[in-house]
Amino acid sequence: MRRALAAAATLAAVAVAGPPCHAQTVYPIDRADILVGSRFDFKVEFPGLADPAKITVTVNGEDHQKAFGRAAVFIEREDGKDQSAMILRDAALAQPGNYRVRVSDGTQSREVGWTVYATGARKAKNVILFIGDGMAPAHRTAARILSKGIAEGKARGKLAMDDMPHMAVVATAGSDSIITDSANSASAYATGHKSAVNALGVYADRTSDPFDDPRVENITSLVQRRSGMAVGVVTNTEIEDATPAAMVAHTRRRAEYDRIVDHLFNANPDVILGGGRANFLPRSVDGSKRKDEADFVARFRDAGYSYAATAGELKSLASAAGTRKLLGLFHLGNMDGVLDRKFLKGGTVRRFPEQPDLTEEVSAALSVLSRNEAGFFLMVESGLIDKYTHSLDMERAVYDTIMLDNAVKLARDWASARGDDTLILVVADHNHPVGLVGTINDDMTTAPNGSLRERVGTYAQAGFPTYSAPDAEGYPARVDATRRLGLFSAGFPDHYETFRPKLDGPNEPTVVGDKPETFIANERYKSSPGAQLRPGNLPAAINSDVHSGEDVILTATGPGSDRVHGQMDNTEVFRVIAEALGLGDGVKPDRASLP
Repeated sequence: MRRALAAAATLAAVAVAGPPCHAQTVYPIDRADILVGSRFDFKVEFPGLADPAKITVTVNGEDHQKAFGRAAVFIEREDGKDQSAMILRDAALAQPGNYRVRVSDGTQSREVGWTVYATGARKAKNVILFIGDGMAPAHRTAARILSKGIAEGKARGKLAMDDMPHMAVVATAGSDSIITDSANSASAYATGHKSAVNALGVYADRTSDPFDDPRVENITSLVQRRSGMAVGVVTNTEIEDATPAAMVAHTRRRAEYDRIVDHLFNANPDVILGGGRANFLPRSVDGSKRKDEADFVARFRDAGYSYAATAGELKSLASAAGTRKLLGLFHLGNMDGVLDRKFLKGGTVRRFPEQPDLTEEVSAALSVLSRNEAGFFLMVESGLIDKYTHSLDMERAVYDTIMLDNAVKLARDWASARGDDTLILVVADHNHPVGLVGTINDDMTTAPNGSLRERVGTYAQAGFPTYSAPDAEGYPARVDATRRLGLFSAGFPDHYETFRPKLDGPNEPTVVGDKPETFIANERYKSSPGAQLRPGNLPAAINSDVHSGEDVILTATGPGSDRVHGQMDNTEVFRVIAEALGLGDGVKPDRASLP
């Protein structure tokens, strides 16, 4: 499924090149909101060679050394080029307020403003952040219809993620584009700072090294050093993938999986669950994708982690009272979605038959993390919603949305039994241009070989779908009902369309074309009943559906959730968490290094 990220990879060069040229470029960027005492790297990039004797850097009119307690280091030729820079690693600001940072090289000057904010006292003992990767409003609506049923215009129940007292719509644009990927969008939730496409926990600068960019502290580091809290990172994708990696990593290149595993190890989360075992295994081991012989499964074990490779091992280890550190890697790559695992036995289920459900992962994480009396921060991602939608595989995406909601319900029930001391947030990191336009009818006289367009019912002709009643977990037993939901993407490549679910395995709409950096429709589906070539509306270099820039839905419950309302920016989600945990309540910054 990694190839679905071709669009983001194409934009990587833009992120590497840095922002548009100013007199100087300053990081953190203009209008950054910074938690008091949190750590960040302060950097100034000059467009050419600068004379250090003529440079002035002031904060609120005084030399920057007074504000930061140290002077930035001058770099005469950054990357060996005719461009100078200044950088101060691990900076922090101890006083809340508005800051004006002015930089001059003696000829040109630039000024940016920052808002440094404190928080009140701690309200929540725990925080659980659920991220439905790429989850559009259409996914939530479809999940409600399939899992609860609908009659005479009313759903027969609500999703756990929707039945929350506070809701907002969240803007997701990054520092370099109105369209984000999962890296910089999740990074905004994890750090409270904007970033660029493909970047994790950094401001993407102009240097060639993907690991020397100006870093910003993430939520997992903050809760560990400020409050001694436990940390959990749970997903059904590769654990090194963008969303889980954003919780711990600092790099502008999300594809650096080997190094991200190293960052994960250094971050020392208490619970790590997901796929992606291939980048933990030595290069010489079958199935490994590492470029070296490092054995990170062994390293984690040596560091005191219990290790699970199957659902059974996960349950057993999580229930053991002595388990305080838990690593679970259940697949070499991305785990299989619920439709294949529970019903079709497609994908890679036969190779990995004992993968846990997201609910089982969350249950295990709660068992282990709750053993820390100081509380915990847990991020849970249902990541295949995004990957299936990239591949125009809407049925699989909706079933994984239902699975996410089951995990939310489990967490809400757990929190309720404890007296509601836990802030629970449910949000998408970015949108997909998916719309629920009606139903697709296989009973029409034109089916299955007539015009696809005539099988689509809109308005009164849409009626209601004919899925079977959902089981106890909210899943209809079959997705190939005679009248199905019509979920269409507004952005797509050339592909053969059938308007039918892919029962033989996850959809692969495109293959590599004859011309360099192009993709064409996958002829595997050309002979499928009723298949018609659907010309794409995206550039030929794009092989999948793409992300879109609409605001996403955030719902919340628990202590601190009242800050969720109206229209928010994605960086404000971090602030909701920081305020609920009191992370800026009278704590002086320290000088420990960022990981």
